[in-house]
Amino acid sequence: MCLHHFTLPNWFTYLGGFLVEENRTKYWMQHVDFIAETFGDLVAGWQPVNETNYYATAGYLARGWPPGHNNVEEWLTVTQQIQLATAEAAVRLKQTCKPVVSIFGLSTLELLDDEIATHKFAERFYDANWNTGIKLFRDGILQIGTREPVLRPDLAGSFDIFGFSYYSAHGVRNGQLVAYPETEKISPLGYAIWPNGLELVLNRLKKELPNTPLIVAEYGVGTSDDNERSTYLSAGLDIVHQAIAQGIDVRGFFHWTAVDNYEWLHGYDLQFGIINSDHTTKPSSEVLRQEAKPS
Repeated sequence: MCLHHFTLPNWFTYLGGFLVEENRTKYWMQHVDFIAETFGDLVAGWQPVNETNYYATAGYLARGWPPGHNNVEEWLTVTQQIQLATAEAAVRLKQTCKPVVSIFGLSTLELLDDEIATHKFAERFYDANWNTGIKLFRDGILQIGTREPVLRPDLAGSFDIFGFSYYSAHGVRNGQLVAYPETEKISPLGYAIWPNGLELVLNRLKKELPNTPLIVAEYGVGTSDDNERSTYLSAGLDIVHQAIAQGIDVRGFFHWTAVDNYEWLHGYDLQFGIINSDHTTKPSSEVLRQEAKPS
């Protein structure tokens, strides 16, 4: 069960959302307590916040999601609060004795030139999307930009399993984000459809978090071409099998998604499911069915 998948109740937003520390420490934790007490004996496991590192960027820097702001200081504040909210919820949910898994949106970045702006972009990219969450989980230190670090040793190891979503790799040229590889088909969401980046993410996590169990918490492709989905899904599963054979402790693989969903900013036009909205299965579902069979 996921306790926060991007959307928030209006009243929480009107109170300032995660711009306000008390909203995290009081109202968010009341929500976590209620969910833990109500559903703790029913769920198989927990994911406190979906793609923790994406929420602040999409809502407070890129204007893509509500509240549609573009303010660096707000982005830094919300990043800090949502990272703490995720880890604090994980600690509380562990009390249910059900596994708690993170889900960070992770991509790798290929530098396509040697410009100063490109290197600076890469540094900011990895700080925002990798280093912030990993350092809090691994070391109990939350470092947001140039702000004073927040020392929270109680939050080190807050997750039982480190989970992540993978949808794409990225390139950077002249300090600007571009699709990578540029030779691959571009998704309606603007990134290259390239399963091989999953291997890069797994290898980087092995170095960053040795001896830590991992889960591919989301992996999928938005397309109306189900043959393309089958190929992409098979490639991702092959990469995970290879990673396990090489000693990377991957505990699970979740496809996004089961049924074609309402996609932010795209509605129902972008299909991620292995099941149609009328509940008929697509041929790509056979890939997962075969994978799930006992070997």
